[in-house]
Amino acid sequence: MSRHTGDELRQQRLDKVQQWLRAGINPYPYRYERTHGTVELQKQYESLTAGEEVAVTVRVAGRVMARRVFGKLAFFTIQDEQGTIQFYLEKQRIQDQMGEGAFERLKQGTDAGDIIGAEGSIKRTEKGELSLYVTHYELLTKSLLPLPDKWHGLTDVEKRYRQRYVDLIVNPEVQDIFRKRARLIQLTRRYLDERNFLEMETPVLQPEAGGADARPFITHHNTLEIDLYLRIATELHLKRLVVGGFERVYELGRIFRNEGISTRHNPEFTSIELYQAYADYTDMMVLTEDLITTVTQELLGSLQVNYQGQEIDFTPPWRKVTMVDVVRETTGWDFMKFTKLTPAQTAAENCGLKNAGEYNSLGRLLNALFEAFCEATLSQPTFVLDFPVEISPLAKKHRSQPGLVERFELYMAGRELANSFSELTDPMDQRERLEQQAARKAAGDGEAQGVDEDFLTALEYGLPPTGGMGLGIDRWVMLVTDAASIREVIPFPLLKPEHS
Repeated sequence: MSRHTGDELRQQRLDKVQQWLRAGINPYPYRYERTHGTVELQKQYESLTAGEEVAVTVRVAGRVMARRVFGKLAFFTIQDEQGTIQFYLEKQRIQDQMGEGAFERLKQGTDAGDIIGAEGSIKRTEKGELSLYVTHYELLTKSLLPLPDKWHGLTDVEKRYRQRYVDLIVNPEVQDIFRKRARLIQLTRRYLDERNFLEMETPVLQPEAGGADARPFITHHNTLEIDLYLRIATELHLKRLVVGGFERVYELGRIFRNEGISTRHNPEFTSIELYQAYADYTDMMVLTEDLITTVTQELLGSLQVNYQGQEIDFTPPWRKVTMVDVVRETTGWDFMKFTKLTPAQTAAENCGLKNAGEYNSLGRLLNALFEAFCEATLSQPTFVLDFPVEISPLAKKHRSQPGLVERFELYMAGRELANSFSELTDPMDQRERLEQQAARKAAGDGEAQGVDEDFLTALEYGLPPTGGMGLGIDRWVMLVTDAASIREVIPFPLLKPEHS
């Protein structure tokens, strides 16, 4: 539809607003009392036979999705949050109840997209359509813009995200995605609450961004005259709460990272982080597996999920493999064989790793090989264990494997879903690692973070042995709704302005 045509249609609808006003009717009234939803009526009267009418009085409201007008009869398809039902509108019946001209006003003054309410009996038409046989109607909102005739295809994908409200109106399956998302979050909270975790709230604005390797968003507080960062993780403040004596805490909320946009990345996203005192990453594996399987089973009624043409089986126990082993199995490169960097870089190049010489440690080489050759192969739920210490500044060193830390990441469908540590509780070791991070930041690494002195002070008061885990809610929703892009599961994803 051209802009010119759209302006003409809008003006026609504005003219209809004036027609209603001239008739003494407010086209934007304040409320409407409903007695039933559409699906409720469909279920209650599913046994009604063709031509049969029930002498009840019900009131329904919703959006007009389609109009068919035949002289003295009209049929409107009405959609509410539950589903749809037909309004059966007969001129004589309406005018007997509402007066002369009421039916003509309905015919001439309404359009698809309007929101109307109606009262009447229930009837199944001769053609078998369950209908509200209308005696009274009321225009509740006059829509000024027409609904699209077609709302699919590649050329409309971006418009669907920009105008999600229209996407939700005309694509019921999109509503189903966000219902599942809301239910998944509700079930996740319930699972943790029942296990004595307390949901906490930590600052979004922080003087020092920390808890992850990520480029932060920066803002400015005028009164305090200081720059602040939008949080890139909730980790460091939740650990402060464990220092303070709370033994099981979590936060489910928005995280902000000033990074690229892809099918798996949005600059703001939802995660849950949880921390449990006197636990380690092996306890977190048990909890993570049980949390995801319990919620998924309750949400879908199954642990078999079809995602983008492949079946993912959530049935426990899930595979556990170290990063060292999966890299060795996939590429032949063996972290444990190397003590010097140069031969390790040469071996990595022989495996096909581009720019292997840019990685300045054995641990960074190991991680680069894993990301390049292993991640995408992990379709079924897999815990990848024991990461290099260089890329894990907040995790405890492995109790038996030099150069590694006690950390796992959970992979499904070739992407990371969760991340967990045996949390670092030694304040001297933590300071050394954060100072190494700060040196990287000073050298120009935009994803490295500085030293959070207050967090280190908290550690010096004593953090008990603690297991922590972070889980990406958006990616989990993608899996259970078969969504190819993260934009499908975020109601209002960030997009480049149309005029840019």
